[in-house]
Amino acid sequence: MFNPDHTGGYPTVHASEGRRYFACAVIYGLGGLLIYTAMAHPPDLIWLIFMLGFGAAMLWLGEMMRRATRLGIVLTDADLRDTDGMVLVRIDDIALVDRGALALKPANGFTLVLHKRQPPGWSPGMWWRIGKRVGIGGVTAAGPAKFIAEQIALRIKARSG
Repeated sequence: MFNPDHTGGYPTVHASEGRRYFACAVIYGLGGLLIYTAMAHPPDLIWLIFMLGFGAAMLWLGEMMRRATRLGIVLTDADLRDTDGMVLVRIDDIALVDRGALALKPANGFTLVLHKRQPPGWSPGMWWRIGKRVGIGGVTAAGPAKFIAEQIALRIKARSG
């Protein structure tokens, strides 16, 4: 149904470099600020533990986002997957593409509504999967994400009639 472009590739969306650096810097900055504040002006023991733990969690989340945003999301003939090969959703499982202004969707992205529930998954800044919904976007570039959403919508339309 879908033919790759002249180079043999499939539509791919990657993290926008500016958004990627900004998002990671904000999360790393929050973690560092919490740890610095807890150490420079130690509060009561409970708050100290909370601030150090939350700061460490933010540093961990920043590292997870840094790693996740190195990958891209690829639309193939059979599925939507990341560039490491992990399948996010099979095309046959998609019921509709929700990309409206009031849709519950990531920034610069879209949401896929599925026929049946899928196991939860998350790649910070790139995609999430909860129940019957898969969100694609976050720090992704808007143009390629919109193109992939339109391609999926065309496949659903062709499949249904």
